[in-house]
Amino acid sequence: MHIILENLPQVFSAYLVYLVAVLSPGPATMAIASASLGQGRRHGVTMAMGIFCGSATWALAASAGLATVLTHYAHAVTIMRIVGGLYLLYLAWRAFRSAASAVDPMAGSAAAEKFSRTFVRGYAIHLTNPKAIFAWLAILSLGLPPGATAMTVAVIVTGCLMTGFCVFTGYAWLFSLPGAVRAYRSARRYIDGTLAVLFTAAGTKLLLQR
Repeated sequence: MHIILENLPQVFSAYLVYLVAVLSPGPATMAIASASLGQGRRHGVTMAMGIFCGSATWALAASAGLATVLTHYAHAVTIMRIVGGLYLLYLAWRAFRSAASAVDPMAGSAAAEKFSRTFVRGYAIHLTNPKAIFAWLAILSLGLPPGATAMTVAVIVTGCLMTGFCVFTGYAWLFSLPGAVRAYRSARRYIDGTLAVLFTAAGTKLLLQR
């Protein structure tokens, strides 16, 4: 506890970096927005929980030193990057298909998607993103003082995860507000088309990254 109090500036720096990262628009935010607007708040929160669990998985992996192992196995990172890029392109295809359809997905079968499937989609978004574990490694490196104890690691990881939980579920709540849903339904095809383009850009960038 004494070490934690002595290094509070470093710990808060790690929190701040994570907050900026989690608030930055990206595939996770787009996926939560898509689920919340297209299928309602419960699906949006379920998507957010899947993404949160993916983040927690990488947090635990980074804490256990897996990121250091991955840096010595470039093929493993390459495989993760390819899988993640292809998955984002799959999400882009789903959004393109929705944009091309004249049928409101909230009134059709898409609204009946199983919550377990929504959760898995959210989990897969974070789990197939190799950047996530290295981001966690950077956060831990920034916040951990020399000779840091397991308690210090737990404080940083727990604080960041609580922040992520609030942000992810907050996005689900925000995008499922009646006003947001009405705006989405009135311009659904344009919004889904925009999401499709963004998912395509993110997936292509991940596939082409070296």
